[in-house]
Amino acid sequence: MSETPTNPPVPEISRFLLRGFRRYSRRMIRKQFHAVAMLREGLAAARGIAPDQPLIVYGNHPGWWDPLAAHLVCETCFPDRDFFAPIDAAALQRYRILARLGFYPLEMGTATGAANFLSCSRAILDRPAASLWLTPEGRFCDPRDRSAELMPGLAHLCSRFERGAIVPLAIEYPFWEERLPEMLMALGDPIDVAAHREMSKSDWRGLLTQRLRATQDQLARVAIDRDTEALEIVLRGGRGSGAGYDLARRVRSLFSGTRYQASHGGKLQ
Repeated sequence: MSETPTNPPVPEISRFLLRGFRRYSRRMIRKQFHAVAMLREGLAAARGIAPDQPLIVYGNHPGWWDPLAAHLVCETCFPDRDFFAPIDAAALQRYRILARLGFYPLEMGTATGAANFLSCSRAILDRPAASLWLTPEGRFCDPRDRSAELMPGLAHLCSRFERGAIVPLAIEYPFWEERLPEMLMALGDPIDVAAHREMSKSDWRGLLTQRLRATQDQLARVAIDRDTEALEIVLRGGRGSGAGYDLARRVRSLFSGTRYQASHGGKLQ
């Protein structure tokens, strides 16, 4: 007997909970990262996407921080759009409050799960000012690892749309000169769905992979070169080496008449 899609409802976002979640997320990021910065190239194009266009942002999946990073990008670059993202169905059962933040269930490895994902995603993108955020690698991957094939759901979804913008997002969390890591992100050039309407799912999968990997390569070059001129600071985070050591440095600066500087290096200040 074939499985039948259950057509899960689109989650209703609580504005009150969303504001609180984003304030909490920013505090967490400030505490755990030295700075959040985005590649300047690509920002203007992404911010120029018409608000009536359906929007999908898909990215690599390097770590636990990815959903918070995605929320920060949405808030920074697409402030007038609602954030929606699939999450493991079992996890959503445990943390049901996430549904009020735009997360909807994804059941992996079943025909019903795939059909429900497509149905709910299409319903979301039919809404005005909605955005869909995906990590199609399907597992945590080092940002330099290119071995993970993109799961077919995104290509299938793109092949069924007549218009919209698809934007690749690259994320890295490198350590540079400070005690805390940097959160670096890059948005690639938007893909215009209307210009690729004749493409097959296989063609879409190849194009999506190529654009994401190219965006990752672009960000990797900046991260390796520590090229701060190519980056725009989105959020400044923690400084210094630790409470006790920083206090000693402050006292020493006071008695020596020199200016105290919490940061160890000079990048992303």
